[in-house]
Amino acid sequence: MGGLAKRLGVLDIFCIAVGTMMSSGIFILPGLAYAKAGPAVVVSYFLAGCLMTSAALSTIELVSAMPKAGADYFFIARAMGPAVGTVVGLLSWFALTLKSAFALVGVWAFTEKFFPFDTRLLVVAVAVFFTVVNLWGTKGSSLLQTVFVLVLLGLMSSYVLKGFSDVHVHYFVPFAPQGWNAVVSTAGFVFVSYGGLLQITALAEEVKNPSRTIPLGLLSAVSATILIYCLMILVTCGVLDPGTLIHSLTPISDAARVFMGRPGEIALTVAAMVAFLTTANGGLLSASRYLVSLSRDELLPTFFGRVHAKKQTPMPAVLITGAFLIGFFFLSLESLVKTASMVVLLTQALASACVVILRESRIHNYQPTFRAPLYPWLQLASLGGVVLLLAEIGMQTLLIGLIFVAAALIFFWFYGRVKQEREYALLHVLERLSARRVVRHALESELKEIIRERDELCLDRFDHIIETAEVIDLSKPCEPEALMEQLQSVLAARGLEGILSLKDLNGESGAVRFVEMFPGVGIAHTPVGDAHLFDVVLVRSREGIRFPWAEFPVHALFFFLVGAEEQQFHLKAVAALAQVVQDPKFDARWRHARSAQALKDIILLADRRRVCSLAPRPWEVDAVPAKGP
Repeated sequence: MGGLAKRLGVLDIFCIAVGTMMSSGIFILPGLAYAKAGPAVVVSYFLAGCLMTSAALSTIELVSAMPKAGADYFFIARAMGPAVGTVVGLLSWFALTLKSAFALVGVWAFTEKFFPFDTRLLVVAVAVFFTVVNLWGTKGSSLLQTVFVLVLLGLMSSYVLKGFSDVHVHYFVPFAPQGWNAVVSTAGFVFVSYGGLLQITALAEEVKNPSRTIPLGLLSAVSATILIYCLMILVTCGVLDPGTLIHSLTPISDAARVFMGRPGEIALTVAAMVAFLTTANGGLLSASRYLVSLSRDELLPTFFGRVHAKKQTPMPAVLITGAFLIGFFFLSLESLVKTASMVVLLTQALASACVVILRESRIHNYQPTFRAPLYPWLQLASLGGVVLLLAEIGMQTLLIGLIFVAAALIFFWFYGRVKQEREYALLHVLERLSARRVVRHALESELKEIIRERDELCLDRFDHIIETAEVIDLSKPCEPEALMEQLQSVLAARGLEGILSLKDLNGESGAVRFVEMFPGVGIAHTPVGDAHLFDVVLVRSREGIRFPWAEFPVHALFFFLVGAEEQQFHLKAVAALAQVVQDPKFDARWRHARSAQALKDIILLADRRRVCSLAPRPWEVDAVPAKGP
């Protein structure tokens, strides 16, 4: 099972998100939504956009911490467990494929205006074309998406600029004829219009520099989409006669004909066609990644996760998603919209809940590069908004959704459950609340590897030495004499008895050198007989140890054992350590780390200069573990 290529930049992410959001949500839904809420449908789109923005902030935090394929499935599974992850992964794949099918319905609606025959076979040919494009490679699909979106934004901007002068204010009276409850329920109906957020999370593993690229691309795309939606809906409601708008499946083109004539209608019809094409392409591109991620976790057969060695694309997943896309095209229009909206709402609610769970779990390797603001109020508000919209979306749609959830759980019970038992963050929360050990810290190890891949951290010699170092963890107040006993025990295990005395710890001997590197951080080194030995003992004292040579209580002490041939590397190691401990957050993180491995990971995952290209020296190949690789 090969890896996916990292080829997507900020413009790619922006265009994929914009293209998948700005399609059916603006070119078909306004007429259906207007029938439910009247001119206040503008508020419905704005409310749905605000809710998506709050969910987007939580999602960006999670993706910046775990930029993996099928990201919302991935981080929900790591936060809530494989059962919930299976449900979300399958439903997200279903929703994105459904949204792409809805785009094909849009293509059909518009092509029917230009051709005197049934164009459904033409639409199926479009779906086959995009399946082939996605099989060819991610970058090619993204390039096609970028061209489409730039054309689309140009046409939509012209529509807004030319239409404002023709808006009739009396078309907005009464503003909310069905009441404000209808406005809120309509927000849930049109929420699927912002479902492009899912596309970004699904493609996270294929993004270059995800820590920067995903926040920039996603937030700019969501902001641009809310703005253009509200402006276009405002123009459409103010230009098109209400009786016409209510029954229109092509409201933007119909409105363009009013103030731009036949050329305007054709231009906006072209814009709609381009928008639907971007949605179909983007949905197919990202939906397939959920199957890949589920397969990697053994929640689907390994066949779904196979990646072509040369193209670096998941060919089986793309083919299967393309086949379902064509099948969904023939389903009912309103069923497509409501079911997909419900799935998007559910996923965003779980994303907000995941932020709360992961932060409260205090997993030391949960290190997002972007943190959602106003925690936890933003997440609670997002959850409340989602619950409100779900309550208004309709009992029939909820029942359909529950059927899908039940089917996914049954699949997990009979297939995924017997494959693996994955550790997840909710167990860490329960461990904190119950004070009972219920986790093995496997999740921290997985997150550590993700951070290394995300930040492109190679392992140099100093990292290897830290990985195998001994740790003395003092949770209670300790005197230097007690530390001496533990240090002597560690050194004796290495055959280094008798090289340390109490005079050394007090700074009275010349054999051991102590330095207070930073307040609360000390380093020491002592010569050893083995010329090629270099090792370190990590000492953590939560309460701090008072040494005569230190001005402040020492919480972190790094005790180096240095052979005669390792003096130069010792200087490099001290320089590397200095880059780590100068972080203003180091002292707090060091004192509150929950385990010995967490202490090591603070150093191993630190942002510092590394040199990893040098081959190991001969004596390092067969060295004892204490010396590092």
